Amino acid sequence: MHLNQKQRGVAVGMVVGLAFSFVVVFYGARVFINLDAADCFAISFLLPAVALFVAIARLAKHRFFNAADIDGSALTAGTDQARLLQALLQNTLEQLALAIPVYIVALFGSHESVQDAVPVCACTFLAGRVLFFVSYKRGASARAFGFAITFYPTVLLMGWQLLLVFS
Repeated sequence: MHLNQKQRGVAVGMVVGLAFSFVVVFYGARVFINLDAADCFAISFLLPAVALFVAIARLAKHRFFNAADIDGSALTAGTDQARLLQALLQNTLEQLALAIPVYIVALFGSHESVQDAVPVCACTFLAGRVLFFVSYKRGASARAFGFAITFYPTVLLMGWQLLLVFS
């Protein structure tokens, strides 16, 4: 199978993001060892919410200041910028829909090591979203790492919990 340049760039970004995510999930919890439960919950849920807020606010600001887009996507075809911001918002919502149930189960579970990993995953969620947002226009290979460090920590945390439940 031959991959084109973009596919190779995406693959590299995803593999580097996956390796980074392994470190984050399985070793990064040491950063937050002294957090109490309230701070752990706050970090775990507020940081992903910040990413969603930024995506919503960017689109809302664009629509407010752009006459072609002010009526919203259901009533207009939308400019290229509005479609781009809508894609960023949609992708963030998809990532958040996966992360939140995984974080909830991890935080309420009985395995302290899994609980300790959640705030670190939330930090990488926000960092990944920021990288994804700023690199999106440069193409798939440019945004692959940001996508990966948003997605893979959640997937690894979910897999870790499933292994613990079924072992």
